[in-house]
Amino acid sequence: MFERVALVHYHEIGLKGRNRGTFERKLKDNIAFSLGDLAPQGVERVASRLVVPLASKSAEQALELISRIPGVASVADAYVTSRDPAEMERAATQAVLRAAPDASTFAVKARRSSTDYSESGHEMNVRIGAAVRAATGMAVDLGHPDVTCSIEVVQGAVYVYARRIESPGGLPVGTSGRVVALLSAGIDSPVAAWRMIRRGAVAIALHFSGRPQTDARSEEYARDICRVLERTGGLARLYVAPFGELQREISLAAPPDLRVLLYRRLMLRVAEKIAAVEGAKALVTGESLGQVASQTLDNIAAVDAVAPVPVLRPLICNDKLEIMAEARAIGTYELSTQPHTDCCTLFMPRNPATHATIEQVEAGEAGLDIDRMVDAALAGLSWTTFACASYRPPAQWREG
Repeated sequence: MFERVALVHYHEIGLKGRNRGTFERKLKDNIAFSLGDLAPQGVERVASRLVVPLASKSAEQALELISRIPGVASVADAYVTSRDPAEMERAATQAVLRAAPDASTFAVKARRSSTDYSESGHEMNVRIGAAVRAATGMAVDLGHPDVTCSIEVVQGAVYVYARRIESPGGLPVGTSGRVVALLSAGIDSPVAAWRMIRRGAVAIALHFSGRPQTDARSEEYARDICRVLERTGGLARLYVAPFGELQREISLAAPPDLRVLLYRRLMLRVAEKIAAVEGAKALVTGESLGQVASQTLDNIAAVDAVAPVPVLRPLICNDKLEIMAEARAIGTYELSTQPHTDCCTLFMPRNPATHATIEQVEAGEAGLDIDRMVDAALAGLSWTTFACASYRPPAQWREG
């Protein structure tokens, strides 16, 4: 009898050089952490693949969890068999029927990575294809089959599957350090955070709340968005900073056309302080070039002038339709389009500056006590910690 397993394939990790093993081990640990009790037998590395034995009652849940994890290119619902020809044929028939019970055509795609296995890929295709056709009555179609059964001969085992779930690819979380991602409850910033997670970064989210000038709904949606991103294993913590009163102070003391830029400069200063405590090496925003007045090249330069660490903008070249499509794909779009009032809409000027200089914004905030305002935002911080294998909270901001 053969065993049902999740066969995990990766792509970009396979292109790594001498440190490839480090990336493979990290991906293995991330999968084991995500699955928890769903993988009582653990995760095994087998010839550029990872194998997770599946229990029948939790197989679908485990496959779905694995398919969300950065670093995984695809995960197959597979059977592992011996090299016995009859066992391979039975596994192939069962895999085809499980994956596509109503299919009328199929194909077999076999390959071997063990040179000590004598049968060629073509020979396996012919033999196993004949067995599946006899057992199911399906017709062979090598051009456009309803279902394709893959056979992989690896070391001493054979993996057989007809269902493969495409996954995000990228790099395992925890291989690219930490970032602080400014997270609104809108559409763009969750996608930007997700893109950094997919590149192996641990994301520390920071949400600026309009309280006490607004209600707390934006904070609730931000937490819900973080719970979606938590499924990737890359969203570690959400910090919430009350910002409404600080915005009011800026709006009363600064030139109206510079308000938005001064808000953003203050946000980056607060984010940088959090990054220093968290050991994060960069800040991340959801800005796209030219999308709104504050996102021109001149204004971006004026805002970034206060940041001593890099400010990354993963969406800088994407338009709104592209960002919306990605938000739907990762599952944050519906939450991001719920009605709420956040700090971005507070005290907005009628005619914001579109090409401010660093000298202009520095003059505009000259009358503000910036250090006190940063301290006030940090003093009001609250946080929620999420499940992330690569995260340990900083000592000064731990629960309890």
